[in-house]
Amino acid sequence: MPTPVLPAVLVGIFLIGVPLLFASRPDWSPANTVTPPMPSRGAVAQTPSAPPPAAPAQQVGQAPAPAASPATDPTGTAAVWQVPDPDALPDDVFGRTVRRGRNLIAKTSSLIGPDAADPTMRYAGNGLDCQSCHLQAGTQQYGLPLAGIWGVFPRYIGRENEVRTLEERVNGCMERSMNGRALPVDGPEMKAILTYIRYISGPERVGQSLHGRGSPSLPLPDRAADPERGKQIFAETCAVCHGENGQGQRLEAAQAAETGRRYQFPPLWGPDSYNDGAGMARTITAARFVHANMPLGASVEAPQLSTEDAFDVMAFINSQPRPHKAGLEADYPDRSKKPVDAAYPPFVGPFPPEQHRYGPWQPIQDWIRANPDAARATD
Repeated sequence: MPTPVLPAVLVGIFLIGVPLLFASRPDWSPANTVTPPMPSRGAVAQTPSAPPPAAPAQQVGQAPAPAASPATDPTGTAAVWQVPDPDALPDDVFGRTVRRGRNLIAKTSSLIGPDAADPTMRYAGNGLDCQSCHLQAGTQQYGLPLAGIWGVFPRYIGRENEVRTLEERVNGCMERSMNGRALPVDGPEMKAILTYIRYISGPERVGQSLHGRGSPSLPLPDRAADPERGKQIFAETCAVCHGENGQGQRLEAAQAAETGRRYQFPPLWGPDSYNDGAGMARTITAARFVHANMPLGASVEAPQLSTEDAFDVMAFINSQPRPHKAGLEADYPDRSKKPVDAAYPPFVGPFPPEQHRYGPWQPIQDWIRANPDAARATD
């Protein structure tokens, strides 16, 4: 498998406003939401998106990739989202708590991250914001939204092989995607985050996920993802925002202070990005997110990257240096639950580590289904 040369890691820390993990988007604002009196049990609403950019150029020396096509939509048509607006709430304790939770999601790095004024409040260890992955402060359909998750927790999580609460799931993100440490579960920050999630999840029915939660599935390629080809795609499509060395575009000090963000466009690898235990460090997971949301202006209905492009560019990005999370060998105590693209040992099945990192993944899935007891016995 060709392995790209790791570019030098430049300066770097990051702060996204959806300056998201892979592209900057407009800051969360009341204009992006509706204003119902209180959450009702209806549909949830999509924020407007910018016009799509020009399609990426064909890679030099490569056959044309298949045209971008919409990801698999499990219900056929996308429902309209209608997210309750925190700014519609009165200036009382509840309203202030909801808005505080929104700010913690949108301005993580300056409130509970490395730029927090109080050193004891620096729980996040990198320059990312929660909305780097949970787009538009967790309100964007298919952008890993937080709207709609309140009623599906507690739930079973394979990584710990146990039922986990929403507080524990938030702290999983703090320790992995944010490369930091857990928030106190009974502290005001966790309370504000949960209150915000509860409020924007108003249209959800308990125990039933909203349509558009997560990122839609993609067909797995029947070949290994190609990080060398992904490097070309990155250079032609992503580097204009994230930089040739993937370190993003850092805001000037005055802009950072005004916006509560560190970056206009975030770094995708290096010391200020997610660590190797984060969900985004898995190529299948990340390719789904990128195909549905990147570059800026893309959507599930109108993707800008082909499926192959998404897998290849994420194979390149996830082959670059990033922080390491200690103790990953303890993940997925039931090894049969371990994702086939988890790029750290122990590796499940008679397949080389490179195949877990880059694929093809279908043979691994088939083997686990056929040999569940052997998969569980992996150590």
